[in-house]
Amino acid sequence: MDKSGLNLCQRKYALDILEESRFLSCKPVSTPMAFGLRLNKSDGNILSNVGSYRRLVGRLLYLTATRQEIAYVVQQLSQFIDAPTSEHMAAAHRILRYIKSAPGQGIFYPSNGDMQLKVFYDSDWASCSETRKSTTRFCIFLGSALVSWRSKKQATVSCSSSEAEYRALAATVCEVQWLTFTLRDLQVNLTKRAAVFCDNKSAIAIAENYVFHERMKHIEIYCTIIREKVTQGLIKLLFVSSSSKITDGFTKALPIPQFRLFISKLGSQDLHTPAYGGIGE
Repeated sequence: MDKSGLNLCQRKYALDILEESRFLSCKPVSTPMAFGLRLNKSDGNILSNVGSYRRLVGRLLYLTATRQEIAYVVQQLSQFIDAPTSEHMAAAHRILRYIKSAPGQGIFYPSNGDMQLKVFYDSDWASCSETRKSTTRFCIFLGSALVSWRSKKQATVSCSSSEAEYRALAATVCEVQWLTFTLRDLQVNLTKRAAVFCDNKSAIAIAENYVFHERMKHIEIYCTIIREKVTQGLIKLLFVSSSSKITDGFTKALPIPQFRLFISKLGSQDLHTPAYGGIGE
């Protein structure tokens, strides 16, 4: 911590995980998940010792408190706790190899910045090949500091990409409302209403349309929640191009260039990495 801000990292905890898993001497990689990889229950052979997998995933879940970039793959691995396979363990081991490349990486909170919530959200429609459920993803910044993020499978199947998008938006708006009330309790005055950036014009159109259509009745409750918060001035919906999204890393495995860009936008920082860079594949 200095005048510029506060850096939170779990370097010792990360090194303890590597030591316990005997990965201190492994070859590091640049991404926590191979590009394009999709995990399924039927992949590989069932592990004889499921306890080691469950313990490793549990420790990685705790690490996501300061390592947001591994949230997606850890969320994926958490779905196979009941019957993990060799392929799932291999994916977990890749996370360890990624952690080895920068064990001291953490999240940076600058000391100065504007007091406005900036929200980026998205959904990955029917991304689960087994259940066809969509994934909600969002990240919320207070100024330039990341204060909340999520990568979670939706509870029900969405019949269209717009429905999946609107369910994700409703979950995001609820999080924004909770953060707003929490900041008020801490006597933090927000200078502007929360700016919610969306790359789906249909979701914005539904939020601004005060007439419910027949095809919207199954998501009417989500429409009501969002429209109410827009009317109250809690949020403002803004369109952003897909190329400017920050949330891609929360729903899919990215190639190295896009993954590095994703990390840079999250405000991650590694105080233990030399200026000339780290090591990766």
